Amino acid sequence: MARSSHSDAGNAVRAARRGAELTQAELAAAVGVSRQTIVAVESGGYAPSVYLALALGRVLRRSVEDLFAPATDTDRARSAPEGRP
Repeated sequence: MARSSHSDAGNAVRAARRGAELTQAELAAAVGVSRQTIVAVESGGYAPSVYLALALGRVLRRSVEDLFAPATDTDRARSAPEGRP
């Protein structure tokens, strides 16, 4: 059964930001929000508006689906270290 979590999406945003070598403050400035908003998105405590999700995707050069689509159990199994579910 598929389960989703806001923290899964936050982890994708965090990974994309780090991959782009941006600080939270730099990403926040690029999309026009506070650093605290980026912290909240990355921690899974805040589901961004469509406009913010699109802006994050544009700046991070990822699709909104890559950043915010719910992870399935299959996705989690693929990304888990060997020997761990």
